[in-house]
Amino acid sequence: MTTWEIVPRGPLRGEIDLPGDKSVSHRALILNGLASGPARVRGLLRADDVRATLEAMRGFGVGIEDDGEEVRVTPPPGGLVEPPRVLDCGNAGTSMRLLAGVAAAEPFLTVLAGDASLSRRPMRRIVKPLRAMGAVVDGREDGRFPPLAIRGGSLTMTQHALEIASAQVKSCLLLAGRRVGVMVKEPRRSRDHTERMVQAMGATLRHSEDDWLALMPVDRLDPIDVDVPGDVSAAAFWLVAASIVPGSEVYLRGVGVNPTRTGVLDALEAMGADVQLYPVKGSGPEPCADLLARAGRLVGTRIDGDLALRCLDELPVLAVAAAAAEGQTVIADAAELRVKESDRIARVVTGLRAMGVEVEECPDGMIIEGGGLVGGGRVDATGDHRIAMAFAVAGLVAPKGAVVAGAEAVSSSYPQFREHLEKLRG
Repeated sequence: MTTWEIVPRGPLRGEIDLPGDKSVSHRALILNGLASGPARVRGLLRADDVRATLEAMRGFGVGIEDDGEEVRVTPPPGGLVEPPRVLDCGNAGTSMRLLAGVAAAEPFLTVLAGDASLSRRPMRRIVKPLRAMGAVVDGREDGRFPPLAIRGGSLTMTQHALEIASAQVKSCLLLAGRRVGVMVKEPRRSRDHTERMVQAMGATLRHSEDDWLALMPVDRLDPIDVDVPGDVSAAAFWLVAASIVPGSEVYLRGVGVNPTRTGVLDALEAMGADVQLYPVKGSGPEPCADLLARAGRLVGTRIDGDLALRCLDELPVLAVAAAAAEGQTVIADAAELRVKESDRIARVVTGLRAMGVEVEECPDGMIIEGGGLVGGGRVDATGDHRIAMAFAVAGLVAPKGAVVAGAEAVSSSYPQFREHLEKLRG
């Protein structure tokens, strides 16, 4: 187990090129693996979660070559083939749920497995609609948990009104219905990376006035070269750190600012953070910008509803910002945090209390009394990269710092995190 000891040591200053967006990286590999010809992907996130998707697509027969600068994706000429082995998704829920959609449309057997953490994450939310489409899906406790065994092929066009807003579930169903068409409706709008990319590849999507999203049957997907933007979820740690560490100024280059993902910017704006956005031109369907964050005075706010959904992955580090702010912050409508790589609500509450913060745990969030992290403490981040990085940020302002156990988890999404932290600290 890797343990970090983080203590305050002056302001953060400098520029960073962030790792590639994890969500876009997964989709660039998967969708180009289903396309009609080869494509290049530049800026791919080279981290454990995306590596799981890359190896799984190889298992389907997709040729993938990585020269360190760009990744070349070459679909098999006759279409995907039956994987000769179990496809290991590691700790990546995105990999398992999206690949389940890929597998459901193919007339062969695919088995998807993961590590101990992923094997506890809920899968019935995709299993039930995939079965309704005609796929045969089995798993532990009748598909409640992985591993999943999927025999697909003869699917029919169906409609799915989702109980929760989830880009992973929505994308799974769009991938499963790519040949026959599918309609999906969410209670709230989740991130739309899949929709943007399939439309750029020639698919037809239609939005109805009553919020149904319809994918028309797709005969072929045109390959698309992708420049993966910097990950806004990774940027969130530096935006918060720069905002709460006195004297800090951090410049982040080429960050993806898809409106369905920029809830963290809106939340920080509501807290009074000094974050400026400078649009830049990127290659591909995702909008990009450079971000400049400076230290300032933060105040408490309320993060709920659509805003909570749009910054769900960033809520752990926003909770750290709330602890450093003046006044009370309420985080609500975020029960989905309990079924991520860990129960992030419980982990954040426990970590903040260890650092002297008054915080109340709620079923779908927490209530944080700001005023600063007054002590320092040990936080268990085992298996959860975002908990590790959030409390590393907390250690930058807690008088006694933070001891973060299980810090090796950052390799799943941001292997360069510690390197970038030391760079910004001079």
